[in-house]
Amino acid sequence: MKYDPQNYRRRSIRLPGYDYSQPGAYFVTIVTYRREALFGEIVQDEMQLNDAGRIVWDIWQSLPERYPQVQLGAAVVMPNHFHAIVEIVAAGAIHELPLPELSQQESRLKRRRMTIPMVVGYFKMNTAKQINLSLDSPGVPIWQRNYYEHVIEDDEEYRRIHLYIESNPSNWLEDDENAS
Repeated sequence: MKYDPQNYRRRSIRLPGYDYSQPGAYFVTIVTYRREALFGEIVQDEMQLNDAGRIVWDIWQSLPERYPQVQLGAAVVMPNHFHAIVEIVAAGAIHELPLPELSQQESRLKRRRMTIPMVVGYFKMNTAKQINLSLDSPGVPIWQRNYYEHVIEDDEEYRRIHLYIESNPSNWLEDDENAS
């Protein structure tokens, strides 16, 4: 059977033509590799971080030092995933919309320079690196390949997502990500 790259192409969840460097708020969810509970446990409706969970939290908190155009909204480290609101408050390189038609390679490079993919990529890479260093397990995957992102469109949606993030530990028993 001949290899067909279309069969192995990941479906993008991004809005076509949307510039993820625009000022605004974005909801991001990142899930651990194979949904393994790596970051701690829920005890009496509260997340108890282990060392790996504290690494995730600390790197999250350090992001504005590296990306001054970013402010951190609500966030929670769960046993096997991470939810957060990332706010872009100043534009890096704003592009006129819609983005011009680009080759697949040009499009991939342009997306990598957008703020949200850059921030998430840096976050995933550095948390994985630090966790693997602490466990003496170089190269072991920590995160799934992709992540979920959603452009928050208004104040009401922002409040709803903020509440969802804050209440995530107390809703763990009903959470789809809870494999137990």
